[in-house]
Amino acid sequence: LIGFWHTNPDYVKAAKKAFIMNRIGDVGFLLAMFWIFNQFGTLEYEVVFAQLSDTTKVIASGSIVGITLLLFLAATGKSAQLPLFTWLPDAMAGPTPVSALIHAATMVTAGIFMITRCNELFQMAPFTLEVIQYVGMATAFITATIAMQQNDIKKVLAYSTVSQLGLMFAAIGSGAYIAAVFHVMTHAFFKALLFLGAGSVIHGMHHEQDMTKMGGLKKYMPITHITMLIGCLAIAGIPGLSGFFSKDEML
Repeated sequence: LIGFWHTNPDYVKAAKKAFIMNRIGDVGFLLAMFWIFNQFGTLEYEVVFAQLSDTTKVIASGSIVGITLLLFLAATGKSAQLPLFTWLPDAMAGPTPVSALIHAATMVTAGIFMITRCNELFQMAPFTLEVIQYVGMATAFITATIAMQQNDIKKVLAYSTVSQLGLMFAAIGSGAYIAAVFHVMTHAFFKALLFLGAGSVIHGMHHEQDMTKMGGLKKYMPITHITMLIGCLAIAGIPGLSGFFSKDEML
């Protein structure tokens, strides 16, 4: 979908970049799965967790740290954290409704879900949780700073997505799994709303994405104006809107 307009060489490069960066994460994921199978003899969540709580079975803490770090590498690739985040802004080459789907709700949240689902493993590796926390905070800060210098309306939203994912990882790193997943849910809605609003603006501007050429669109696009404003207020965490509740929980 990223390489949907395959006649444009830049878009093809963006698709290739996303593919390669996700492969890096996949290597981590596969190695973690092999290691889990080696240690526990199974990949079933319930069986692995039962063995973790079994006091008679001794599992080296080094193995747990190794497994969790590799799982986090997988999440880093899929959920676009430092240093593997650069594919996500380039992935904006796809059609805007696709961006709204992939970059708000489905693909980039997989890493967060996976770590939350494996939380019993991660709880036994405080070092990994600390790494996740610092990487998340650094990603949130750096990508939000990059977003301030972008002119492309979709790239701004893409960097904003990476920043929000960083916040979710910071929450996971401090043990707030429920808050992180709650933010996944609320973020899916307001980010999809912002992307669809951006698509409406791009369409209304005859496929112009440069924000420096926009302004005063309120009188031409009143409905888009209202929906975009609601999305912006929600992502900023204004009380009464969904972003406020989930960001408050994470803090």
